[in-house]
Amino acid sequence: MRKPFKKIHIWLSLPFGLIITITCLSGALLVFEKELTELFYRERYTVREVDTTRLPLSVLIDKVASTLPDTVSITGVSIPIDVHRPYTIQLSKPRRAGVLIDPHTAEIKGRSDRSPFFSVVFRLHRWLLDSMKPGQDGIFWGRVVVGTSTLLFVIILLTGLLTWWPRKLKGLGKRFKVSFRHGLHRLFFDLHTVGGVYALIFLLAMALTGLTWSFEWYRNGFYKVFGVEVKDAPHGKQGKAGKHEAKGRERHSHGSTGKDLPAHTMIAKAPTTYLLWDQVYLAVASRSTKYREISISEDKAQGTLNALGNVFASDTYIFDKETGEIKEVELYQDLKKDKTIRGWIYSVHIGAWGGLTTRILAFLAALFGASLPLTGYYLFFKRKFKKRTKKELATT
Repeated sequence: MRKPFKKIHIWLSLPFGLIITITCLSGALLVFEKELTELFYRERYTVREVDTTRLPLSVLIDKVASTLPDTVSITGVSIPIDVHRPYTIQLSKPRRAGVLIDPHTAEIKGRSDRSPFFSVVFRLHRWLLDSMKPGQDGIFWGRVVVGTSTLLFVIILLTGLLTWWPRKLKGLGKRFKVSFRHGLHRLFFDLHTVGGVYALIFLLAMALTGLTWSFEWYRNGFYKVFGVEVKDAPHGKQGKAGKHEAKGRERHSHGSTGKDLPAHTMIAKAPTTYLLWDQVYLAVASRSTKYREISISEDKAQGTLNALGNVFASDTYIFDKETGEIKEVELYQDLKKDKTIRGWIYSVHIGAWGGLTTRILAFLAALFGASLPLTGYYLFFKRKFKKRTKKELATT
């Protein structure tokens, strides 16, 4: 039975190997996007002055509003619990754009949008730089090619495992060793086979979850497997849980200077409830000490939990638009599966479900995944060249 699996493994890998390498390598970079961005733009994401009292949110919002053009408005604010981090004032456009501001001095630190480098990496990972936007007419070839390659990658991984598996269990222990003393060819062979087995679980998890963004039929089936009812929604629309997940998706860079605007114009650029946001923040913060960030928008606030598992787990508070009093509370622990599954899919996909340890393992697995087609190409063409040389010697 080994021969058919080996043939399937090889002939699926040859045409799609480079796409798999690109997808895995770009995915590895995205695992630590947040940390790398904050490292390169350290001044933007840190607040030095922490001894003074934080300014009211209305002051910070008016400051940001004065820099915005007429076509852009403020939609909310994200307040980290860490006093060394700036607030993020969220904007109506571009999509998921924001302004970082020092809560102590009202100094505008910069934009929170995804950097140009990681925008390219993200588009490469998802769509092979295809410029077509989801929802446009026609076939989204970039998404189709990446999705098809990922689906075949699952088959390649499983056939690779079956090819590697020993005929007798007695020899299983020896199969987990990598030899560094028997030349380059043996090293590449061991890295391809043994390394692939070590990374298998993470690679399968990333591939199987990643496919939910590529094919609707797969996503529907995936949800049903986990007992989640699939609700009809227009293409490209997201439910409540999808909005959480979208934080990890692409943001677009945007620059605007704007002019000083009168106070009534500034207020018009923000939700009418923004004068109540300080009160809402204090009310939410007093409910729990487990939040790492509190986000407030027009009529609701969300406390993002600082816990392992779903990285977008949060409690939702609906408040009165007139008084700012909390009217309704929706705790994460009480949510149904259909409101949490998308966050779980994203958390498993990037390896964040177990904290830093699983993220490092996911990063290493993705790097190994990127190397598998390259070592596979080497082994395949080395073997072909060796066979051809033997035939030529036999005929002379």
